[in-house]
Amino acid sequence: MSHDLFEAAKTAMAKAHAPYSRFPVGAALRTEDGRVFTGANVEVASYPEGWCAETTALGHYIMGGGGKIVEIAILAERMAKCSPCGGCRQRLAEFCRPETKLYLCDDTGVAETVTMGDIFPYGFAGDILK
Repeated sequence: MSHDLFEAAKTAMAKAHAPYSRFPVGAALRTEDGRVFTGANVEVASYPEGWCAETTALGHYIMGGGGKIVEIAILAERMAKCSPCGGCRQRLAEFCRPETKLYLCDDTGVAETVTMGDIFPYGFAGDILK
């Protein structure tokens, strides 16, 4: 992973809106053609109605034309190696392959590298709905 994907997640995290949990998270996705899409978590007073950093990044990715996602970096301010929640694992699996690299970061860079297949081995695949 280029250090720029970590930096993009860090920049996104700085824009998080987390007034209730005070748990800012940033995510950055890189497509096969090198484009990077970022997102931060956004909280609202009705907790379940907010959205995660990965969800925000996926929204930007879709609006930017999509493509094959090859790398994902996630960074949380107060937790090293923050992994996607269950809902975000499903959302990411819709647009990634099992071999897509997922970088779990701390405040200095990548702390651990896993794949989507590692963290979501029995994911529900949308292709069965076709």
